[in-house]
Amino acid sequence: MPKIKVLICDDSAMVRKILQTELSKDKNIEIIGAVPDPYVARDKIIEEKPDVLLLDVEMPKMDGVTFLQRLMKHYPVRVIIVSSLAEAGSEVAMKAVEYGALEVMCKPGSMYSVGDMSEQLIYKIKAVAAVPDYKLKMIADNAAANIAKAAAQVQAKAGQPAVRAMIKTTNKIIAMGASTGGTEALREVLTAMPANIPPIVIVQHMPQHFTKTFADRLDSLCTIKVKEANDMEILAPGKALIAPGNKHMQVVRSGAVYYAKLFDGPLVHHQRPAVENLFLSVAEYVGKNSVGVIMTGMGKDGAAGMLEMKKGGAHTIAQDEKSCVVFGMPKEAIDAGAVNQVVSLRDIPNAIIKAVSQ
Repeated sequence: MPKIKVLICDDSAMVRKILQTELSKDKNIEIIGAVPDPYVARDKIIEEKPDVLLLDVEMPKMDGVTFLQRLMKHYPVRVIIVSSLAEAGSEVAMKAVEYGALEVMCKPGSMYSVGDMSEQLIYKIKAVAAVPDYKLKMIADNAAANIAKAAAQVQAKAGQPAVRAMIKTTNKIIAMGASTGGTEALREVLTAMPANIPPIVIVQHMPQHFTKTFADRLDSLCTIKVKEANDMEILAPGKALIAPGNKHMQVVRSGAVYYAKLFDGPLVHHQRPAVENLFLSVAEYVGKNSVGVIMTGMGKDGAAGMLEMKKGGAHTIAQDEKSCVVFGMPKEAIDAGAVNQVVSLRDIPNAIIKAVSQ
């Protein structure tokens, strides 16, 4: 297999050196350049045609988001945003995802050891490199429409009552997992959830601090409450909890009350948080009263846990290949015999509502 050609664009010489050193250790990755600004990056992209661009969002000559907008309009590239942990940085990084970036990652030294950082970044590089060209073009074409749609949703939410269409509720819990492409997929699903939907717990592969910004963004768009989970927070109808970056999350039970338990631990399938841990705990503590949803992403995180959910009587749903950015995690779950229902992204909300109403 040809090596994945990676271009690094960051104004920090130290960051460029760390990234180049760490990524070069992987035999499947070739660093074709490490440049300080978008102007040099532009020429390098045209000349070398990288498979993946690692892009900082805070640079002096031109910010990364402006550069990304121009790239996705004229020369779509698979982009991973590499940013700091600062609140402003995470907000800009989330905007970059709306403009077509496929993943976000913290800069070296922000939160991980260099070893953990390089392992997760290498995994993300391989994930986005697997995105087919035709899907990359679709992402670029849809970026502007997605932003306009999100703005319209914010405006619509501001002018509507707090409660809209309701469903027949049960004591069920919905567990969801996603990775590459999942930020947009989750936005589409969660904005369609009615106000009294049973509790939702979510693992989206994303670094610490970015998950709070992501949750806050979704909360501004959704009828339900969306927030980053706190340790031992009670699961409640009409609320979705997103696992914080760099923390695993499980569902635990005390009497009739379910809680979200956060904990440290080794990477699982190269991830922390891992969908696997969430799904296994739901299988153990919730069983047949749960609904599992696995969406776009690379690898097999969540497949074994979803199989245990299905064995315990849960209804399990996978996103179909056509609507996935990367058909890795759903495919692994399907191949494992863990899935009751395979549907397109646009049909997932109705599939969930039907499952929890029965």
